Amino acid sequence: MLIIPVKEGESIERSLKKFKRKFEKTGTLRELRNRKQYEKPSVTRRKQIKKAAYVLQKFSVEAE
Repeated sequence: MLIIPVKEGESIERSLKKFKRKFEKTGTLRELRNRKQYEKPSVTRRKQIKKAAYVLQKFSVEAE
């Protein structure tokens, strides 16, 4: 459960913004979307490898 302390005189919009930021950092929504549909471990690993190769290529191009 997320607890957001609200200070005296602090606006609701600011508190809501804090809540949204904290909620996003927990990764709850991301995990829910991932669990919506089952993905085999081999497919997950393949995606991770492709992403790592892409990031490596992108950074190696920028370094040159």
